[in-house]
Amino acid sequence: MPKIYDNIENFLVQGLKDTLDVSYRSDFCVGYFNLRGWKEVAAKIDLWEGGENNACRLLVGMQKAPTELVREYFTHAEEQVVDNAYALKIRKELAREFKDQLTIGTPTENDENALRKLSKQIKQKKVIVKLFLKHNLHAKLYLCFHGKKFVNC
Repeated sequence: MPKIYDNIENFLVQGLKDTLDVSYRSDFCVGYFNLRGWKEVAAKIDLWEGGENNACRLLVGMQKAPTELVREYFTHAEEQVVDNAYALKIRKELAREFKDQLTIGTPTENDENALRKLSKQIKQKKVIVKLFLKHNLHAKLYLCFHGKKFVNC
């Protein structure tokens, strides 16, 4: 049964942790990936074997800043074709945004450990990251799988 988390009465992090406890894989779809936030679920994902059927598949989309959306609206920009050069440009922009995330505030030892854990999990195929470039994506969907059924956390 789907559950909506408003972070007022129902907190996503706790619901996600509880659901990951009984899951063997998950699919996350997000428009923005907070690198420091990974520490909230890293320990749960670390218990999984890894590989396509025992991992967290993470689809990260692209969001545009409000000023960029307005600029496109008023210039009637045609849809950008996603060729290799454009995809490379977007990947570089996303890497820069991730770098910028890490320079805001003073990173803690826990933040650094979580990033190291994420890197290790990617290498172990416990986390499989894909970047969605074709259209803007501002999604927040967390599917967790338990047994032969799926649990929407």
